[in-house]
Amino acid sequence: MRGRFAPSPTGALHLGNLRTALVSWLQARAGGGEWLVRMEDLDRVTSSPHHEAEQLRDLATLGMVSDGAVVRQSERFDLYHQAIATLGAADRVYDCFCSRREIREAAQAPHGEFPDGAYPGTCRTLTAAARSQHLAEGRRPALRLRTEGERFEVSDLIAGRFEGAVDDVVLQRNDGVPAYNLAVVVDDAAQDITDVVRGDDLLSSTPRQMLLQQLLGLPHPRYAHVPLVLAPDGTRLAKRHGAVTLGDLAQRGVTPAQVLALLGESLALCGRDDVVTVPDLLARFRIEQVPTAPWWLATTDL
Repeated sequence: MRGRFAPSPTGALHLGNLRTALVSWLQARAGGGEWLVRMEDLDRVTSSPHHEAEQLRDLATLGMVSDGAVVRQSERFDLYHQAIATLGAADRVYDCFCSRREIREAAQAPHGEFPDGAYPGTCRTLTAAARSQHLAEGRRPALRLRTEGERFEVSDLIAGRFEGAVDDVVLQRNDGVPAYNLAVVVDDAAQDITDVVRGDDLLSSTPRQMLLQQLLGLPHPRYAHVPLVLAPDGTRLAKRHGAVTLGDLAQRGVTPAQVLALLGESLALCGRDDVVTVPDLLARFRIEQVPTAPWWLATTDL
């Protein structure tokens, strides 16, 4: 078994990120396997070495250290471009000239069984003349996957059965940067990841990744999608909610040990006032017992 935690180094990890990391670590260790950290720093504008170091330090403070060297997606573009070339050779790639506004408007339209933000295929039937005109106007295309109505069923270790159709997902942005769904598939296979534990906001994208795995001849890992953490106002927890990082909480006098107990309590592994380490939580952990409802933080938790 080999698991991984793959944050984007765009800021400090908040309690939701740390909770997902903890479940990922516990799942890998419960199977006697390794646990890796990968930095999803495709966007070099918002990512930084400072945030990467901060995130690794916070994970280590709670007792979670990668079993191997940290892999950075920004250093692996050649692998992603090779995968896109393979898909292109199978006639599975097309140019998309839609603007961000057009994509946003298309994504807001109802798409039935497709994932959030699904693209309806506006550019997949462009004529050669229309394509040439866009290029002459200086419009740079993104690259999209040409799908054929594929559907995939996910047997999720936490969420249970999930089935979804696959849309024409972006493979490469119009600035040449490979897209998340492609990069994560290539990296999970290259690192021999057997178990993917992540937030359940990504569950609807899993069929997309399963199709890419199939087309590229890569194995399907097991998936476990952890319910999100909600702030007291009921919205998804974010840094704007205040004291949600280890640094913020330390300024309020909350120790890392207390944070770990808070996370453990949210997973029904310990009490709020217990003194625990991650090995203590491991002895009580079962992936099938992870709560399936979002963890709603109380005002007193922040």
